[in-house]
Amino acid sequence: MRDNPEYSRRIILAVDEVSKDSVDRIIDATSPFIEIYKIGSIAFTVFGPSIIDEIINRGKEVFLDLKYFDIPNTVSKAVQQAVSYGVKMLTLHTLGGYDMLKAAAEANKGKATLLGVTLLTSLDAAQIGRIGIEHDVPDMVGRLAVLARDAGIDGLVASGHELEELRNILGDKPVIVVPGIRIQNGIPAGDQKRVVSPKRAFESGADYIVIGRPVTESADPADAVQKILNTLTRGE
Repeated sequence: MRDNPEYSRRIILAVDEVSKDSVDRIIDATSPFIEIYKIGSIAFTVFGPSIIDEIINRGKEVFLDLKYFDIPNTVSKAVQQAVSYGVKMLTLHTLGGYDMLKAAAEANKGKATLLGVTLLTSLDAAQIGRIGIEHDVPDMVGRLAVLARDAGIDGLVASGHELEELRNILGDKPVIVVPGIRIQNGIPAGDQKRVVSPKRAFESGADYIVIGRPVTESADPADAVQKILNTLTRGE
């Protein structure tokens, strides 16, 4: 019997690998505990749509994280193609603007859960200032979140640092996925700037969390997932 089924359905495992052997090893090890796998630009560039088919054929679901960011017509056609693969979730950048987000929502036709990426968790105040964004991080994330909601996007990808405020602004309805997850005594933050623990993410209102390197870079991915699930169940 699978341990902690509630949290198992709410943890998305990122498979950012360039070796098919590595992909198979990670999925084989974690499939008793994980229901949703994230395919991002690395794996999709290497393997193409076949990696989506393989995961779905295993009875699992796919979070396709390609963060579409282009003119509305291009994003609309990309979304149409992506949802034809049968993915559960799909991302696009909220910085693409209202018209792009609206076109994506119309192209989706409710088939997948469309998620608007606010600000990458690798960005902090200094970096967004260099881009030319004058608002602070929480304010900018809030603005982008409202823009996505108004355009008909189903939910957001956002750091756990802004999660409570997003729930205050948007309520419980939008699906919120939190990346940048790090565990105690786990993989260092590295290029991630705004990180949180699994416990803090869920307590703050996350529907799902995305975990990558703390599991995929572990010598025993299955054990790493089990420890996270056990920690969540105990409320630590």
